[in-house]
Amino acid sequence: MAQETATDRRTDTDTARGLEAWQAGVVGGIAGGFAMGIMLTMQMTPVIENAIPALWGLSGGLAGWVVHMSNSAVLGVVFAAIASAGALREYSDSVGTGTALGVAYGVVLWVVLAAVVMPIWLDAVGFPMAPAVPNFNPLSLVGHVVYGGVLGATYAALR
Repeated sequence: MAQETATDRRTDTDTARGLEAWQAGVVGGIAGGFAMGIMLTMQMTPVIENAIPALWGLSGGLAGWVVHMSNSAVLGVVFAAIASAGALREYSDSVGTGTALGVAYGVVLWVVLAAVVMPIWLDAVGFPMAPAVPNFNPLSLVGHVVYGGVLGATYAALR
């Protein structure tokens, strides 16, 4: 029978703050989503008020914020699953490298979800202003980089 000591392995709750990875991901996702949502509201109002809620057959700024923040929390949990696995785990422990991982994650989200999936989805639901695929909007990139950076920094700080 093998013996295992506390230093042999690290679990999701072996952190100074005691948050599990998914919890830090939710909080980080909400923090990043709030920062990005402010940017969307100020710089890309039609996106938060029309396009985002239209994905679910809704309309209006409040619905856009609810959908955006829900997506932000869920994508924060996805980030936590990635950042707490394998070789990335050691890089997600410091705020600096956690922020860098978050920024990279934000760029991936922009390329996959914002530039490709969202325009296809909007077209599928009949949204009249659906952008072309791919939709490489620079303001959207900045928003996703901010989302990822805040997510990564918050995640690392809470772990």
